[in-house]
Amino acid sequence: MDFTIESSHDLVVSSLNELSIAVKTTTYLDKYPAKEHAQRVAQVLNVDHGLIYLPGTQTVNWPDSDQPRAFRQLRYFLYLSGCQEPDCFLTYDIAAEELILWLAPIDPRKVVWTGRGSTVQEALDKYDIDQARFALSLEHYLERWASNNTGHIYLLHPDRALSESFPSRTSSKHLRSAMDECRVIKDSHEIALVRRANRISALAHEEVLRKLRSFKNEAQVEAEILDVCVAHGAKHQAYEIIAGSGPNAAVLHYIKNDEYFGDRQLMCLDAGAEWDGYAADVTRTFPLSGNWPSREAKQIYDLVQRMQTDCMNMLGPGKRFVDAQYLAHLVAIEGLLELGIFHNGSKMDIYQAGTSVAFFPHGLGHHMGLEVHDVATVLTKRVATATDEKVTSEINQHLPSVKNRGQLESLSANIVPAIWTSALSELSAPDLQPGMVITCEPGIYFNREALETVFLPSPIHSKFINTAVLERFMPVGGVRIEDDLLITKDGWENLTTAAKGEAALKIIRGE
Repeated sequence: MDFTIESSHDLVVSSLNELSIAVKTTTYLDKYPAKEHAQRVAQVLNVDHGLIYLPGTQTVNWPDSDQPRAFRQLRYFLYLSGCQEPDCFLTYDIAAEELILWLAPIDPRKVVWTGRGSTVQEALDKYDIDQARFALSLEHYLERWASNNTGHIYLLHPDRALSESFPSRTSSKHLRSAMDECRVIKDSHEIALVRRANRISALAHEEVLRKLRSFKNEAQVEAEILDVCVAHGAKHQAYEIIAGSGPNAAVLHYIKNDEYFGDRQLMCLDAGAEWDGYAADVTRTFPLSGNWPSREAKQIYDLVQRMQTDCMNMLGPGKRFVDAQYLAHLVAIEGLLELGIFHNGSKMDIYQAGTSVAFFPHGLGHHMGLEVHDVATVLTKRVATATDEKVTSEINQHLPSVKNRGQLESLSANIVPAIWTSALSELSAPDLQPGMVITCEPGIYFNREALETVFLPSPIHSKFINTAVLERFMPVGGVRIEDDLLITKDGWENLTTAAKGEAALKIIRGE
């Protein structure tokens, strides 16, 4: 973010919590649109009166330690405040349309150790709010508001203390779903933040490629990602870096990143920066030497690229992501049949058995925003029925029945953690809409443990897997390619700019 700051260094102290510095800030980016977000949430709640109440992240030490947990602002609080300071609260009076940020008290004993949060004037300058006050007076405000106003106090989660203080006035049933419905559609400011996170992530990925031939282990790759991101102002990653080489690339959330490359063929690098709370999610797979080390490695990479291209071609407003999910399985099966890894059955035989989950065990993608796996919503849900077996030209004129789709989802759930289960893959998920940001991340993996303990012992699946051919592909490890797509009124825009494919190989080789 480019910005200029003009400040007066005259410090005025009149009382403990009235410490203020006059700061004049000019920025090329508007303030985070917290007030607009609050208004949208109130509109979805469909009430004229009430108070939205949210706590931010509170400072807490690790158990049996004097060290605080690393600060990460609660995302729902951030959505309605734009504030990345600890120990704050917010209230939004729906009738008055008044958004108040309640600041952490300034403690002179702590200032010398950890600094201080914003003063009232600084908060008004930085955040899109109506008022800023210190949290010492929050309890009195709530009591006065409850006495003088009608409507509920809307909470994300049940709060025993508030419920006891304001009997029958608190409600925790509706706020989260209302906020999710708003969060799933990103405004232009939010999109700009996701775009910035992607640009920094691309710089980091490409710097890894430039230095890759000098690296000896996964740790050096992780260190380079962190170095570039922090140097460009993105101090935090949106998730833990996955830098899996060889067989580690077949472990979906591999984060040890501590093994040497040796004679391994590929690396699957999944790393995305966070910018002002908004995530990027970028995965690239590439040969460690800069050249394809085997025909098998290139064949699997090309297949995953085909899966991604075909799926992205069928996405856009009004489309169902779940259809792309199942297209990805059909393309994977077709490719694995061509390579001889699958045999003894047709594409639909293998699909209906769910055996493709052995090699593609996770969802095709997920929403992204304030979380890397961002909230979903129930916007205009489409009801799935047994008649939903319509012919669709985009996936070979054949959508499998609800029963068969459910089998795929059931198998996936037994193989991978729930974190990979995406609401985009549900039959009842809403159609894609402009403003949604989603990932598209197909993959093919050769996880020996999963194959040998789940699929090969099963007569349902083993008859379709050619173990002699499979063994040739085991050294590939895994391939995943992931891009972040903004759904637009005309289709989609790829927000991910990191090099991939032949362009990535040219960077590795220094061409």
